[in-house]
Amino acid sequence: MNPEFIKKLRCPVTKKPLRYDAEKQELISEEAQLAYPIKDGIPILLKEQARSLTSHDK
Repeated sequence: MNPEFIKKLRCPVTKKPLRYDAEKQELISEEAQLAYPIKDGIPILLKEQARSLTSHDK
């Protein structure tokens, strides 16, 4: 994913920046403890589609 594009994205829950996890193809919201999937290069920034994070997922 384009780093400049990622810098512009925000968590829909917290409105804070997201961290890109290239290995898992997810955008991580540390504050909300959610991981948003990236499917076919498109970030899916819907809370309903996000995966909840646990301490071992970080």
